[in-house]
Amino acid sequence: MPESPSSSAQAAREAVARRLRTMRKSAGLTVTELADRCGWHHAKTSRIENGHTAPNATDIRRWAAACGQPQDADDLIAQSLNAESMYREWREQIRAGLRQLQESVIDLYQQTELFRVYSTTMVPGLLQTEGYAAALLSAIADFRQIPVNDGPEAATARVERSRIIHQAGHRFVILIEEAALRYQLGDGDAMAAQLGHLLAAGALPAVSLGVIPAATPDRRMWPQETFHVYDDRMVSVELLSAEVTVTQPSEVAQYVAAFERLRTMAVYGAEARALIVRAIDALTC
Repeated sequence: MPESPSSSAQAAREAVARRLRTMRKSAGLTVTELADRCGWHHAKTSRIENGHTAPNATDIRRWAAACGQPQDADDLIAQSLNAESMYREWREQIRAGLRQLQESVIDLYQQTELFRVYSTTMVPGLLQTEGYAAALLSAIADFRQIPVNDGPEAATARVERSRIIHQAGHRFVILIEEAALRYQLGDGDAMAAQLGHLLAAGALPAVSLGVIPAATPDRRMWPQETFHVYDDRMVSVELLSAEVTVTQPSEVAQYVAAFERLRTMAVYGAEARALIVRAIDALTC
C-alpha cells in the first residue's frame, strides 16, 4: 500500500500514463504519429505519457480512437479522474467537525436508489442508533485530536441522515460480519439498544440485512475492508487514514462482484436474528 493518500494519487496518475503509453505502443504508433492523429504537438504526448500533464476526457477519447480502442475511453477517463480525487484525507474531511461530515453526503444518499453496504467490524452508519454512533464518533474525534469533539452532535446528524431507509425509492442491501455484533462500542445499554435496533431494521421492507457467520465453512470470499456501493456508479472504501472513492467502472464492478459473493455466505431472516439475539445475550454474561 502506498505510504500516503498523496503518494497513492500520484501512483494512480502514473498508472493512467502507463496504460496510455501501452495503448499507443500496442497500436504500433510513434509519439509523433499519435500526436498527428490527435491533432496536437508531440510534446503533449510525451508529457501525458510521463505523468507530467493530466489528460482531460477529450484527450483520452482522441487517444483511444487514434489507437483503435475507443471502447476503452470511458474506463480510462474514470481512472484519470480518480487519480486526481480518489483520496480524501480524513483530516481534510473533519476540519469543520464530524457533524458537517455526516451532512455532506445527504445529496449522495438522496440520489442513490440501491445501497450495498458491507462492514467487517461495526454496525453500518445507516443502521446505527444515536448512543452507538455517539460512542463511535466521539472515539474517532478523540483519535483524530479534533479541537472540538462534536461526536454527540454528529451522532444526531447521522441518525437523522439515516431516516432515508424509511423513504420510498431507495433499497438497502446490508451485509455485516458476525464479529461486528460482538465488538462493543459504548456501554452495555448502548450496545444492547443497537443490537435491538438491528432486529427491527432487518424487518423493514426496503432493507435486506445479512449476517455472515464467523463459523462459515469454506469461505468463497475473505473478509474485506468496509465499503459502500452507490448504485453501480461509485464505491467508497473506509481506511484508517483516508476514504477512497472509486468510480472507474471496472473497479466498481470488482466491488459489486465481491459483494455478491459475500452475499451468498450470509444468513437472513430467522437465522440472522438468532445471531443477533446471541450477541445480545452475551452482553449479560
